[in-house]
Amino acid sequence: MKKITLAALFLLIILILVIFPQERKESASPLFEQPLLITSAGQNAEILMVSVLAKRAGLDSILSKIASPKDLENMKTIVLVLGASSKGLGAAGLDMAKEKERVNLLIDEAQKKNVPLLCLHLGGEARRGPLSDELISAFLPFAKMVIVAKSGNKDGFFNRICEEHDIAFVEVEKTADALTPLKEAFK
Repeated sequence: MKKITLAALFLLIILILVIFPQERKESASPLFEQPLLITSAGQNAEILMVSVLAKRAGLDSILSKIASPKDLENMKTIVLVLGASSKGLGAAGLDMAKEKERVNLLIDEAQKKNVPLLCLHLGGEARRGPLSDELISAFLPFAKMVIVAKSGNKDGFFNRICEEHDIAFVEVEKTADALTPLKEAFK
């Protein structure tokens, strides 16, 4: 009788651990701290969507479309929204060379201050192309994590860069789905 009770108890514990695991591999511990500076690499419109997602996630954030190193004061994370917009660059009075220089200066200063980089690409396939891919190739390797809309990664471009540079990679079905991984990435 004692053996049957112990065996039943053992099976019950195993069942509970299988159904309610203590730690899931999909859920990573937070990688970033607040406050965060949200800026763009390519002057894309998605920066506004990321700002809204950050607000919905309850994150302490500042949006600066043309952030410079001085904007890093008191910031604990940079959120870089990847994707080039010719229209956005023109409206900001920038060309690709000036934009790359601006973002390089920002990342250099962030590295000096140990401020980590989180990248997002939520513009999908429409925000890919030679200009965007140039920015992604230049800046994604500095990131600690990236959140990507699935339609912008049909060719596995983000996967390859993330694997090569050991970057945490999260792919979401649509922009709104980025809310959960964004929130979970922060303490």
